[in-house]
Amino acid sequence: MKILITGNMGYVGPCVINQLRSSYLHARLVGFDLGYFGNCITSADVLPECKVDLQYFGDVRKFPQDILRGVDAIVHLAAISNDPIGNKFEEVTLDINYRASIELAKRAKEAEVKSFVFASSCSMYGAAEDSARTEKSPLNPLTAYAKSKVLTERDLEPLVGDHFKVTSLRFSTACGWSDRLRLDLVLNDFVAGAVASKRITILSDGTPWRPLINVKDMARAIDWAISRDVANGGNFLAVNVGSDGWNYRVKDLAEAVANEIPGVEVSINKDAQPDKRSYKVNFELFRKLAPQHQPQVDLITSVRELKDGLEKIAFKNGNFRESNFMRLNILKQLQNRGLLNEKLEWIKK
Repeated sequence: MKILITGNMGYVGPCVINQLRSSYLHARLVGFDLGYFGNCITSADVLPECKVDLQYFGDVRKFPQDILRGVDAIVHLAAISNDPIGNKFEEVTLDINYRASIELAKRAKEAEVKSFVFASSCSMYGAAEDSARTEKSPLNPLTAYAKSKVLTERDLEPLVGDHFKVTSLRFSTACGWSDRLRLDLVLNDFVAGAVASKRITILSDGTPWRPLINVKDMARAIDWAISRDVANGGNFLAVNVGSDGWNYRVKDLAEAVANEIPGVEVSINKDAQPDKRSYKVNFELFRKLAPQHQPQVDLITSVRELKDGLEKIAFKNGNFRESNFMRLNILKQLQNRGLLNEKLEWIKK
């Protein structure tokens, strides 16, 4: 079996590679990444890419067709990964997350790839305070990132066929330790603040709802999606991925971290403008379809692994929101150094 993982050099990729290497011992794993965050190694003993059989460096917007030769499954992680980047680079986000994704899926079908796994997002539910959203609920994307996921799902569905299966995993907000750690995620941010300065600063009023999922459990869901039977969800499946018990208000996440790490002060910005991105999510369909691949890493375990990991690397940066642990900061630095253009393409000098 040959599996291509795009965007494998990001936050989620290393966990996915570990999971697939364990589940598919004799598979040929191939990585494809633009390399923005290649040097953002947190504490890995070896480069995560040492676990793939072949690593390509390239732009998904200019994907080489020959790489698809002999590929059985694609795990499509490559994307502009969060709202701050999407808001600053809105058109680039649509190019990478939407247009390039559809083009890749079309080429994959032509190349007789059997399974296409798309990393989607529950953020497409946007503002939804009244009830937990199911896959049949109205979509209300509020950001460029969320809109790109909605558009991609829409245009992936008509591509499926008897020999081309698409699984769109609508992930909860990611959290947890990774060999390429990001701190621009709500729980990771709170633990970083607690470890570095004994202070958690909530930028909103703390009331928005978020579903969370550990990156290891994201990898477990991707493992299931690659090989799921068509009878188990159909040729096209869009499914919420997470756990009903992991719907939290932001302020409750902060309190959970403070309870786990003694002496931490929680500060809420009571004057903040309301954050409309608030939604609870229903995961009943995922429980039904993937009973053996349900989330296993709970909130407290995620907090502890983040705390232990940060302490292991002697993390003390109280100003981490201005650091290279925030993906937007890295892209700005690369642009300021003349390495990336306005389309976030590498400038070849």
